[in-house]
Amino acid sequence: MSPSMSDQTFSFMTCLFRIRDRIRPRTKILNEVGLKPGFKVLDFGCGPGAYEAILSRMVGETGHVYALDIHPRAIEKVNGMIAESGLQNVRTILSEGGAIALPDDSCNVVLLYDVFHGLPDPEKVLAEIQRVLKPSGFLSFSDHHMGRKAIESGVSGSCRFRLLKKHRWTYSFLVRS
Repeated sequence: MSPSMSDQTFSFMTCLFRIRDRIRPRTKILNEVGLKPGFKVLDFGCGPGAYEAILSRMVGETGHVYALDIHPRAIEKVNGMIAESGLQNVRTILSEGGAIALPDDSCNVVLLYDVFHGLPDPEKVLAEIQRVLKPSGFLSFSDHHMGRKAIESGVSGSCRFRLLKKHRWTYSFLVRS
């Protein structure tokens, strides 16, 4: 999501996401990830927060969810949802230029869903994701704007990740050591 996106465009996009979520519930997608209680998960490009409440339940009280976006309106929307729902284990991060304000080796899983195709510097983002993932962590990837070959070469071609598995809706990539 571009930080210069208008509020009207953001609101329209949020409505489209609600329709999308009824057609393909986010729980079905997240079940492919294999999340466990206690996991620390980064949702890179969280948008209006379609995954955050589900992630919060899946990682439980001992886990953490970091919802990152470059658009201030997205962060406001997720913060509102956090307050309304009382989600104690979800924190938002407003990012600039793909930087991730988390320590090295701090996440078990990073979700990169439907944003890769629009990244101005995908290699920089992949480097940041690699930095914040624990050595045993993995990247869960989906981008309906890209075909399988483009996804595999875009992520694996960086030499930072290797494909672990292609699921129905997502791909799992491991950090290369």
